Parts: sequence; structure tokens; C-alpha cells
Amino acid sequence: MSERVPLHRSLIFRLLAASLTIAAAAVVATAWLATQAASRTIRQQIGQSLTDDKKVYDELLGYAATHSDWSGVSSLITARAAELDRRITLTTEDRRIIADSGAGPALDGVRPSATVDAFSVDAGLTGRTDHIDPRIVGPYRLTAAEQRTMRNQLTGYLDCLHNGGAEGQIVTGAHDRPKVVITRLGKLSDLCELVPPVAKSEERPLAQLRGLVAACAGEKKPDEVSIWPDLNIAIVDPDTSMFDDDRIAKAAGCLDASRRTQLEPYVAPPALLFVTDPADPTAGPVFALSRQNLVRTGTATAVVLALAVLVTVLVGRRLTRPLRALTDAARNPGDHPRVTITSRDEIGYLAAALDELAERREQSERLRQAMVNDVAHELRNPLANIRTWLEAVHDGLATVDGPVLTLLQDQTAQLQHIVDDLRDLAAADAGTLRMHPEATFVNDLVAQVVDAHLPNAVTAGVTLLTDHDGDPEPVVDPVRLRQLIGNLLSNAIRHTPAGGTVTVRTASAAGQLTVVVADTGAGIAPGDLPKVFDRFWRADQSRSRSTGGSGLGLSIARQIAAAHGGDITVRSELGAGTTFTVTLPAG
Repeated sequence: MSERVPLHRSLIFRLLAASLTIAAAAVVATAWLATQAASRTIRQQIGQSLTDDKKVYDELLGYAATHSDWSGVSSLITARAAELDRRITLTTEDRRIIADSGAGPALDGVRPSATVDAFSVDAGLTGRTDHIDPRIVGPYRLTAAEQRTMRNQLTGYLDCLHNGGAEGQIVTGAHDRPKVVITRLGKLSDLCELVPPVAKSEERPLAQLRGLVAACAGEKKPDEVSIWPDLNIAIVDPDTSMFDDDRIAKAAGCLDASRRTQLEPYVAPPALLFVTDPADPTAGPVFALSRQNLVRTGTATAVVLALAVLVTVLVGRRLTRPLRALTDAARNPGDHPRVTITSRDEIGYLAAALDELAERREQSERLRQAMVNDVAHELRNPLANIRTWLEAVHDGLATVDGPVLTLLQDQTAQLQHIVDDLRDLAAADAGTLRMHPEATFVNDLVAQVVDAHLPNAVTAGVTLLTDHDGDPEPVVDPVRLRQLIGNLLSNAIRHTPAGGTVTVRTASAAGQLTVVVADTGAGIAPGDLPKVFDRFWRADQSRSRSTGGSGLGLSIARQIAAAHGGDITVRSELGAGTTFTVTLPAG
């Protein structure tokens, strides 16, 4: 049974006391800081939001939409600055001055009030939903006669709408082109027809825009793409004579980018707009706390304090529930259940750590059982062979002659090899793998390893090659390095078919020793590459000994490399071969 914790030492009491202290200090500090910083903060917010300067932004946006550069904007900025009694500065995006209404402090570190970009209109400042300013005319400029003709047609359309009880108005649309916006439908609205006329001045730029959209959307036949002056897109499938909605949607997605490409030469580049105080770019209007504001602040402080007490109690009670669950879980380490706590705080992290600890314990148990099974499997075959031949000799079914002794010796050597590998791995896991580094000529060491494996290579029909870049003499453990290269070389020979080659390359550069063992074998599947250094893992998964080896050589090789402060990487291609690269510090 759990003991009852005294109230003054309980978590909820300590949490409440700490929370009240912190809340009181925070409220007092907040009230004091508010009187000091409110003026500066509000002024900065006003300057950044441009609540009083939307007209400046819109006028500069209109200038950008109708001019290819900012060369004549100074007069506009000077006039608006005089009206607002503010300093208005326009700079490039890298803050080079384009125009400035008056000298003043540098604007380094000052946040711009807005970015004036006719291709990226700030909807919060203009209230419009168009990303591209409709005042951009570019190559679509209509003649005066075309404008009159178009407005006459739209006026007739409006008269028809009015007769049917509908309402609408003529507004300026894309490319400064007049269009009708219907604000209320009437009974006879459908009887009024308006075919958007394409003026002669618009034919060529519309054709160019159609080509840009078609190229962006991957349309093989641009003639099938129709774009109206109001920027509506239509694509008719020639086989069905129906609108192809998918192709239309794809083309519509390319419209803004294509328009930007077409109109960019006619529009001023993006610029940063600063609307600041002439003397201090960061200053603002004073916001003094009156008696009423002080009372309001005090009331808010009391409310915050009361809410802090209430919230602290509620949070404390909620915190005790998962803590109890964690305590119960910790008291049962042998049968640890999963703690379902998903909060992203210290308690949630603690629950996750306990769950992870339980998972690791279960995984360690699974690995231990798998290790025991693997060791038993590896030892079973040689022990069974030795026992069988000894029983045969004992029963008189075989004689102790040369072949039997050779077989028993081979099986015993195989057992010794497995035991030695397991001992090396155990030492590496325990951090007691002994290293005796000394200056070593790696090329001579590689030659010794290659000579030792040459008989096996000749038997397998594999050619051994060496390739040395210089004669490196790093400080390494020659015995362990010989073991590492030998494991890689024997593994490569086993997995290279007759007629193939195994190449050992050495190089030293930038304080690192590199040893590469490459074969021309069948290669390793991409899904198996992460497993090649696992203990007792074999690509055939049959656990047959047709290729020899204990399945520990690559694991030991990686441990030796790690003991030297290096690593081993592998890359392979099916049908082309496998390359192991050892990288060790040369010092």
C-alpha cells in the first residue's frame, strides 16, 4: 500500500506555492513592464501594420504596376511624406535606397512596413484577393476607340440586367480592362448575353500568354488552349468535344506564373517600404497610462492571479494522475505495462522513457534468446560431426586414419574460430577489446593478408589484386587491422564466383587511412544492406554453411574499426559486386 504524503510535502501543495509565487511575480513584473514598454510596442505595431498608411502602399503599388522602374517615384513619396508628416523610404530588397523623403537615421535592423510587389499584392493592406495587381497593363493596352466600344457594349449589357431586375457595375479588371460585376441576379438575367470581345490590341499578347500557359501545363497542342480577356481558360477535348476539367485545372495553375513572365518587363521590381518617424525609425506615439488604465491594469492583475490559482489546482490534480500511473508501472519492473500518457512535457517524456526502457528490455531479451539460438545453431553442426565420427571410431565402424583426423581437426578449428569470434565480440561489447597501436606499413600488412588467403582464392577460382596509392604508415594495431582486412577478404572470396576478382586498395589522405575491399560477386539486395553487419546474418537466410563462415566476421570488422575511431561502409549493386570501405584515423 502507498503511504499518505503530508499535505505540506505533497506535489500539488508545492506546485501551488511555486505557481502562486511565480504568478504573482509575473503579474507585478508584467504590470510594471507594461507602463514602460506599452508606448514603444504599440508604436511599432502601428508602424508595421500600416493601418494609417494603406493609401501610401496602394499608390506605390499602382506606380509599380504602371512603370517599368522606380526612377520617377521620388515626387510621389515626397508629397505623401509631407501629408503624413512621416519619413517615407523606398529601398531595394537588399536595402539600397531607391527614394527617400528626407535624410534620417539608417534603417538597418528596422522592419519594413510592407513589400511593394505588383505581382504579390498584400491582401491585408488592399482588401483585394488578386495576387497580381489588375492595374498592370503591359502589352494589353487598349486604344481609346477600343475602350469606348467596350464600355458601350458593357453599358448595354447592364441596361439589359436592370430591365430584368438585376444589378451590376462596370469595374476595372485585369490589364486595366473594363468588365461587369453582377451584384444581384434578376429574373431575366439569363436572357442578357455578353460575349467578351477580344480587341485587336489584345490578340497578340493573348496568343503569347496562351503559349506560355500551354508550355507550363505540358500541352502538346497550344491551339487547343483558349484564354479569354477576363483570364478564363477553356480546353475542349477534340475526341469528346467536351471541356477537359483536369487539363483546365492544370492550365489555370500555370496562369499566374505565365502572366508574371509576360508582364515582368512592364512592372517595377519589388521594393521595401518604410514609413517611420523622421528622427527615430523605431519611435512611436506615446501611450501613457491614465488613472483609468491603472485601475484596469490592477483589475486584470487580480483576475490573472485568481485564474492562476484555479488553473494551478486543476493542473496539479491532473498531474497527479499520470504520476500515479508511472509509480505503479515503476513498481512492477518485471511486468511493465505500457503507460498511455501522450502529453508533451516532462511527465510525458518520463512515460515515454519508461516505455522505451521496457521495450529495450524486451528487445534485449529477444536478442539474447536469438543470440543463444544462433550460437547453439553454429555449434551444433561441428559438434554433431565430431560426435558422429568419434562414435563411429568407438563402435569400430571407422578407423582413426589421416582423413578422419583431418576432418576432426577441421571441425575443432571451426569451433575454435566461432569461440574466438564470440570472445572478440564480447570484449568489444564490454569495451575491453585490447588495442596495441604502432606505426605500421599498411601495404606490407595487406600483402601478408592476401598471401594468407591466396590458397582459398585459387581453390575458388578467384583472382586477388592489390592497388596502393602511396605507402601509408599509420599508427594502428597491426594484428587487429590484419584481422579486419582478413575478415573482409575471406567474405569477399566466399561470395565471388569462379572467374571473378577481389581487389584490395589502400590510400592515405587528409589524415585518414582508407582500405577498400571490392569484389565482382553477385552483390547484395538493397533491402539487405543494413543487415550485413548483424551477427549471424547471412544473405541466403537458409543458415546453410555452403559459403562457410560463422556470420560474425563483418560484425567483428566493424567493432575493430570502431575501436580505432573509424568505421566501415558498404555499397553494392546486384550483378556487379560489393565494395566495403574502411576509414581509420591515420594518426
